[in-house]
Amino acid sequence: MGVHGGTPLRTGAEMLFLMEDAVFPGPNIAVVGNHTSIVGSTHLVDTLLSAEVNVVKIFCPEHGFRGTAAAGAHIDNSTDPETGLPIISLYGKNKKPTLEQMKDIDVVLFDLQDVGCRFYTYISTLHYVMEACAEANIPLIVLDRPNPNGHYVDGPVLDTAHYRSFVGMHPVPVVYGMTIGEYAQMINGEHWLKNGIQCDLTVVPMQGYRRDSVGYELPVPPSPNLRTAHAIALYPSLCLFEGTNCGVGRGTDYPFEWVTHGTDTLDLRQEDAPAAFSLKYLMEMYRRVPKGKFFLKNNFFDKLAGNGDLRKQIQQGMGEEEIRATWQPGLERFREIREKYLIYK
Repeated sequence: MGVHGGTPLRTGAEMLFLMEDAVFPGPNIAVVGNHTSIVGSTHLVDTLLSAEVNVVKIFCPEHGFRGTAAAGAHIDNSTDPETGLPIISLYGKNKKPTLEQMKDIDVVLFDLQDVGCRFYTYISTLHYVMEACAEANIPLIVLDRPNPNGHYVDGPVLDTAHYRSFVGMHPVPVVYGMTIGEYAQMINGEHWLKNGIQCDLTVVPMQGYRRDSVGYELPVPPSPNLRTAHAIALYPSLCLFEGTNCGVGRGTDYPFEWVTHGTDTLDLRQEDAPAAFSLKYLMEMYRRVPKGKFFLKNNFFDKLAGNGDLRKQIQQGMGEEEIRATWQPGLERFREIREKYLIYK
């Protein structure tokens, strides 16, 4: 829990249990959650079961239900040892719940801690869960949480015609400045689900959240390699290195707080995190790495960037401000769309 201007911040999950008129439309509840799905210090699933809510199934995203799996690691279906509930992985081949998996469910609760970046795959999981709910005619309730990078909008907008993937599904910039509840409303309202369908969506908003709460520290790391507020702030700028031959500290005690290429290290642990998405780290390492050795050959950088232009602009030696100017028309259009779905100031 955080405090802004003397008002305690309560997440959507906390507000759900404070709502006197909270009634689920049916007895059988499925939860899309992981280790970040907490109410106070207790897991959402445990809290629901203690309140005698009939949770029948758990769906979990990348990193697994307890949040221990590495990025990209294969996650099998399993059983939660704490509750005995079946866990269905939504990562790997089964990114979207099947109609069979949605059988005998009356409502789905979605509660994941996002970090506000297009390539962070929890919003892709959100998309597929919304689509599955719409197709199965099952209501979805999104329990909203703060976005630690929610105070700004920045970066190139994804070209969905050519670069749509699990690390970027929608025409949004790298940093979109929305909570996951607001984002769900945008997916629904803009008809981004398959065939333009919409799901029966309810967002349980937070109390005491302000979009300009810069530096909000999450009570639980959202994934194994985002362990600190500093790393989360750097993540939008450093994740693009995943499409290069540079490392970002995975397997060390400081992931996403430094960049390496061989013995060449860009140590950012003592540097103030940027207030916005920055290309300076990328451009600095591009200058250091031998020519032709920087970008991976599999076009993953372009998927992360959301277009094929950024890589070429860097290779051509364009400056950051010149590159930024090419993003502005797309950012202006996105801000107009985004405005319709904002819940918080």
